[in-house]
This record gives sequence, C-alpha cells and structure tokens, in this order.
Amino acid sequence: MARCPLVRVAILAALVVSGCGGMQRSEDLLTAVTTYNDGVRWSRFPAAASKLMPAERDAFLDERDQLADDLRITDYEVIRVRADQSAVRAVVQIKYTWFLDSRGIVHETHSVQDWERHGKFWMLAAEHRMRGEAMPGLAERAEADAGGDAGAGPPRSSAVAESPSRATLQ
Repeated sequence: MARCPLVRVAILAALVVSGCGGMQRSEDLLTAVTTYNDGVRWSRFPAAASKLMPAERDAFLDERDQLADDLRITDYEVIRVRADQSAVRAVVQIKYTWFLDSRGIVHETHSVQDWERHGKFWMLAAEHRMRGEAMPGLAERAEADAGGDAGAGPPRSSAVAESPSRATLQ
C-alpha cells in the first residue's frame, strides 16, 4: 500500500514534465519571434539576423543598415500565433507602427511571418505585408510568392528564394 502513493507521485511528475515539454516549444517560438521583431524594431540587426537562415544574414544586415537611415519602427505587436500540430511550422501575424524620417507620417502595417523549426531553433522563413501601408524592407504578397528580385529588398528575400519550399522574404 505504501507504494501506491509513490506510483501516483511518479505518474503526476511524468505528466507535469511532459506538459512542460509542450509549453517549452511555445516559449521557444515566442522567444524567436520576440528576438527577431525586437531586433528589427530597436536596430539590433545582428540579433534579428540570428533568426534567419545563415545564407540570408549578410544581405539582411546590409539592407537593414541602409534602411536604418530613414525607417523608424516605433512599435510592433504580435497579433496572432498559429502553430501546426507537429510544432515545426508556425504563422505569426505582426502589426508594425512605423514612419520614415524623410516624410514624418506614421503608418500601420500588418505582416505575416512564416516560421519553421530547424532542429532546436525557430527560423523566420518568409514575411510579407498582409495589409496597411507598404513598408520598406517588407515584401508584398505577390513578390513573396514569386520569389522576389535578387538584390531588391531585404536579404531575407533572396536567401529564402533559394529554398523552393518557402515563400521569399523582402
């Protein structure tokens, strides 16, 4: 009879641990989303680039350095996060608030970010404008679907275009 409570404790502990494992995946995705979007918002481009595939990073950094002269992202908000059942793909909707120093008009733009899990890490596979004002450094839906132009827009576009299973980023 004394073993019965121990068995219950062991089962309860196993359930708690397995439940935390599922939660950890969500926290990892949200950490990746936050790292990328905070990096873009606060001009911490190397941090943001760490959430891109290695082949995309240099072009992304070059493009963001150019955009940083005029583009100011004053805020972003994670609107929706949808992960597939296998927790290897997710779609995240972001609302950016931004302006160009050269124009001084504040805009809101909604984007869709496609995330993929590569081993232990979540990587941004694609991003495009969903609605709102066109934003520098953010692909239009048609450009994202077509693969974008090499050298046009953020490096995310050209690097992601190399992978036929993903939409391109700009």
